[in-house]
Amino acid sequence: MANVTFQQNPVTLIGQEIKVGDSAPDFTALSNDLKEVSLKDYQGKVKLISVVPSIDTGVCALQTKRFNEEAEKIGNVKVLTVSMDLPFAQDRWVKKHEINKLDTLSDHRDADFGEKYGVLIKELRLLARSIFVVDSNDKVTYTEYVKEVSDHPDYDAALEAAKNAN
Repeated sequence: MANVTFQQNPVTLIGQEIKVGDSAPDFTALSNDLKEVSLKDYQGKVKLISVVPSIDTGVCALQTKRFNEEAEKIGNVKVLTVSMDLPFAQDRWVKKHEINKLDTLSDHRDADFGEKYGVLIKELRLLARSIFVVDSNDKVTYTEYVKEVSDHPDYDAALEAAKNAN
């Protein structure tokens, strides 16, 4: 289990830690138009999954904007941002910030993604900041569970892993 803190206090992550080489667990989440989406919807593509606690906070917003900017530069890679935000809030935020090169997915309904990827924070019902790169065969090729939820992930390492997963 990954050791993660929120505001320097240890938190409990629900689910199993995903490791490089694992098969990526299928999951269900909601798109901004309330349609159920799963990993299978991105079959055959490399996926960079950016996980944030709440898209409408400082570091989460910067993380989402950064991956949106980089999305076109990394080839056949689909970028997904997953949070516990309501789909309506995600939709408003995406439109306000002109985010159009990645998909935002809401895990609020069932926390299915959070549990299957070991990032659901028990004490807060938020997702821990993390990055997963999944190749076109749905094998995990890169993981980062950010140690302090309020810190930025290693963008360069994640982007490099996505480029190399093609």
